Amino acid sequence: MLKTFKFIALLEGLSLLVLLFIAMPLKYIWDKPELVRSVGMIHGILFIAYIVIATVIKSDEKWSIKTYGLICIASVIPFGTFVMEKKLLEKA
Repeated sequence: MLKTFKFIALLEGLSLLVLLFIAMPLKYIWDKPELVRSVGMIHGILFIAYIVIATVIKSDEKWSIKTYGLICIASVIPFGTFVMEKKLLEKA
């Protein structure tokens, strides 16, 4: 399950970066909002999957509340899931 979580974390992080650095500038700078809808939907699904899987495996991995909180916060910060995987989950 941890491998699945790491894969979802990677996809979620990438989708956030695409949303923030490609889709949003296209919408607000070049007035092309089409990509925001599709990338936003994909990112939303991946975000929900990330949080649900993190919650499910929290007890299996015996994460402290602090670790779990950091893992959840990492999902809303650009590059956060990449740093989280490197720092917090490198043992697994």
